[in-house]
Amino acid sequence: MKYNQLVEKVLGCALEVHKNLGPGLLESTYERCLSYELEQAKIKFVLQYPIPVKYKEIQLDCGYRVDVLVEDQIILELKSVSKIDPVHEAQLLTYMKLAGMKWGFLLNFNVIRLKEGIKSFVL
Repeated sequence: MKYNQLVEKVLGCALEVHKNLGPGLLESTYERCLSYELEQAKIKFVLQYPIPVKYKEIQLDCGYRVDVLVEDQIILELKSVSKIDPVHEAQLLTYMKLAGMKWGFLLNFNVIRLKEGIKSFVL
């Protein structure tokens, strides 16, 4: 599946979750519901994908986890916050760098319209 098609399907799944649940719930709820939608769309994904920290010549498991890794190429960082802060963006960019991923999306479900809560990143 081409990247643009994949993104369209993934964001469609996120929009479906938001349409059904609306804002105000815990991030974990949106994550579980999004996983259901991704399964229904037959999109390969991993929840809470571990990301090691590479420091000089060693690799450390420091407990960092990507919320959703889609098709081994897109990181989805889910939030349910009143506003996205620069630290949320920095977190996603750092995860992308550590995981060697080119594409990432920050999805804040705590908004009236999900389109306002979607931010894309490319390294």
